Amino acid sequence: MTVFFIGAGPGDPELMTLKGLRILKSCPVVLYAGSLIPREVLQEVEHSAEQIIDTATINLDEMEQYFIKAHRANQDVARLQCGDPSLYGAIGEQIRRLEKLSIDYQIIPGVSAVAASAAYLGKELTLSGVSQTIIFTRYEGKTPFPERERLPQLARAGATLAIHLGVTYIKKIVAELIPHYGEDCPVAVCYRTSWPDQDKVTGTLADISEKVRLKGYKLTALIIVGRVLDTEHFADSHLYSQDKPNIFRKRKGVINDLQQLAEQTQVDSSTTTH
Repeated sequence: MTVFFIGAGPGDPELMTLKGLRILKSCPVVLYAGSLIPREVLQEVEHSAEQIIDTATINLDEMEQYFIKAHRANQDVARLQCGDPSLYGAIGEQIRRLEKLSIDYQIIPGVSAVAASAAYLGKELTLSGVSQTIIFTRYEGKTPFPERERLPQLARAGATLAIHLGVTYIKKIVAELIPHYGEDCPVAVCYRTSWPDQDKVTGTLADISEKVRLKGYKLTALIIVGRVLDTEHFADSHLYSQDKPNIFRKRKGVINDLQQLAEQTQVDSSTTTH
């Protein structure tokens, strides 16, 4: 018997991995957070799973009892986590319980909200000469933060920021970021990315708070901050440049010279033969 922590993706059922779906379909017991995962994600197992439990209404002790019951019945459990289980999934505390109970578990990665939001925006979050670093974080609320991880400290790097669980603190976030990024820094707020009612708003640190207020976003929104969101004013990378050869692609001029040399060799060989 194994408990599988499966990344269900950000909402769209088609964004679950093939491996995740295969394992989900094989498990008689399914636990999922209904507040974060749409029921449509379960459409493949609605009539085949013996139990489907919405964990949004239960606590960790109650969840543990479902694990124990499935273990005694030798039934695999699919524990669906929104996005990727390793990011803000609270799987660590569940794993500690399983290890104490000597119950096997596996983690199946999933598509994160950051990846899905970048796709929704049509943006690359790492741009040569602009930002090669993405910081995944959340805004400090009930969960205490060490000083080194508070937003003003992270902002000093000037990296692309992906801020989870912070839309209700948007005014505070803006105030803490402007000294480091400037009022004109691009910002995007993606709401329920890949869900049927997904929405987004873009702007700058100067105007994003008001735009979010008008949208009325309260929960399930991701804030992305960084110059990478402004892609019109930056040069191309070296990755595909004809002037920057690599071990797979030779410099264009060198290739032409080699082709000419080969052609000349063939001509000389033909002339000598005749």
